Amino acid sequence: MTSGLYIIDAPSPNFDARELPISMIVLHYTGMESAQAAIDRLRDSEAKVSAHYLVDEDGSILRLVDERHRAWHAGRSHWRGVTDVNSASIGIEIVNPGHEFGYRPFPEAQMGALIPLVADIKDRHSITRGNVVGHSDVAPARKQDPGELFNWHALARLRLALPRPTRNLVDPGWPDAGFMLALERFGYDVRDAEAAVTAFQRRFRPELVDGEIDMECRCILLALLLPKPQGDD
Repeated sequence: MTSGLYIIDAPSPNFDARELPISMIVLHYTGMESAQAAIDRLRDSEAKVSAHYLVDEDGSILRLVDERHRAWHAGRSHWRGVTDVNSASIGIEIVNPGHEFGYRPFPEAQMGALIPLVADIKDRHSITRGNVVGHSDVAPARKQDPGELFNWHALARLRLALPRPTRNLVDPGWPDAGFMLALERFGYDVRDAEAAVTAFQRRFRPELVDGEIDMECRCILLALLLPKPQGDD
C-alpha cells in the first residue's frame, strides 16, 4: 500500500542507481498489443527497459521498480536542462496499444487509478506541475506518448499538471525563431524544431497536431511562461 493505494509488486531487474534527486514524473503509454506483453517486456532482463509503475486499463497498479532506484523508461531525453531524465524521474507506464496498435482513449478506471498515484508521488517528492510530463515532451524527436487522447485536463484540474491556457490569451507575435527560443526556455529540446512543436501541440493543443507554429500556439506558450497560466481547471 502507498498512501491508501493498492499496488501489486511485480519486480523488474531493470534498474540501477539514481544520480539525481527526484524532480519529475514521466507518463508513457505501453504501445504494445496487450498489457501482459508490456509487463513481460518491462520485466525482461534482455529488454533493458522498465518503469516504476504500470497502470492497467482496469485500474490495477503494478510496482516494477522501487522509487529509490533509477528505472529505464525515458531513454535519450531532455527536460528543463536535465539530460539524465531517468535519474530525475518516476516513470509510469499506462496500458494502451498506442498509435501502432490501435490507439484509443484511456478508460475511466485507468484514469481513476492514475490520478491518485500521480498525486501521491507528486506530493511526496514535491514535484512541480510543470515537471509532470509526457514521454513525447522529454523525447520529442523519438516519442509520441501518451499522445493526443490522454486526458491531461483531468490532472490539471487537480493541480497535478499544467493546464492548457484558455484565458487572457495574447499573441506575442514572435517570429518562428522566437517561438523556438521560448519553447526551449519552457523546457523542450528544440534541436528538431518540427518534432518539438508537434510534441508541444500533443500536450497543449491536441485537437490539431500538425507541427506548424501558428497564432494559437504562440498564445498558449506565452501564457505558459507566465507565473500562473489560466486554464479551464
